[in-house]
Amino acid sequence: MTTVLTLIEHPDGTLARTSREALTLARQLADHAGQPLHAAALAPVPDEVVKELGEFGASVVHAIEHPELDADAAAPAIAEALRQLLDELTPSAVLGSASDRGTAVFAHLAARTDLPLAANCTAITPVEAGWEITRIRWGGVLYEDAHLDAPTALATVAPHQVVAAAASMPATVELRVHAPVLDDDLHVTRSVDREELSGGVSLATAPVVFAGGRGMGSAEGFAILEELAGLLGGAVGCSRVATNAGWRAHNDQVGQTGTRVAPDLYIACGISGATQHWVGCMNAKRILSINTDPEAPMVTRADDAVVGDLHDFLPALVAEIKARQG
Repeated sequence: MTTVLTLIEHPDGTLARTSREALTLARQLADHAGQPLHAAALAPVPDEVVKELGEFGASVVHAIEHPELDADAAAPAIAEALRQLLDELTPSAVLGSASDRGTAVFAHLAARTDLPLAANCTAITPVEAGWEITRIRWGGVLYEDAHLDAPTALATVAPHQVVAAAASMPATVELRVHAPVLDDDLHVTRSVDREELSGGVSLATAPVVFAGGRGMGSAEGFAILEELAGLLGGAVGCSRVATNAGWRAHNDQVGQTGTRVAPDLYIACGISGATQHWVGCMNAKRILSINTDPEAPMVTRADDAVVGDLHDFLPALVAEIKARQG
């Protein structure tokens, strides 16, 4: 029986949120087609991750094992390992997250299999001749319905667009080792060291994000956002204006050309709200804007807004949080 296969990521030994979303869409596709759901991941796959994959409905987990493959391996090498697994399984569909790593791997996989790639999908449905898909286009400002004409659907799932949900009936998982044969020229790049540029909670996964823009006034102005993030277990982000001014590193930028976030609460401080920034934060469950301009796009789009000087409001907010925390 053919399968639906999902490539998952497990940084730091935990299943990535975007992989949970990809698994959810893949399981819906597998259920629709009456096929089993398989998952593939770079070895070693922690027991807790295997267990969670079963909770999401994966009946088989393929641990891709090779001495040159790890979380920092070159995308071409991972794609070739996955291509060899596809030759064994002949799945009807192969899905993965449209994360930075997933996007790179699937681009190489498409080239190696000569299959069309549908990127940033939010829905996939098999039809008599091919697949009907919905995907995000133009940086997230519109959805496109399209037909994918391919014997095997190759697709990445747009981050934060599918609500991750465990299966109603968890699967009993079989763990299989997939040992690909890889040429030396596939390992064109490798990571030799890592340096953490900012401590604390990751911007991409933080439950609360405090983001600053031009209104912060300077690099030193972000100190109060760091304090707030520390008090609430959040992370600090910024607009492109702040990175262009040299106030914050590029990895702190939220937006179409930066990090796309989906926290429970996004607090935009002194950010006017250009479209490219809105694309990066629009999936937050709730957005609060603090700005002196009541007509700023971020103010008009936000769920809540404080029209006033952030330099007056934020110190008062810090004081109130500290008082409530005792």
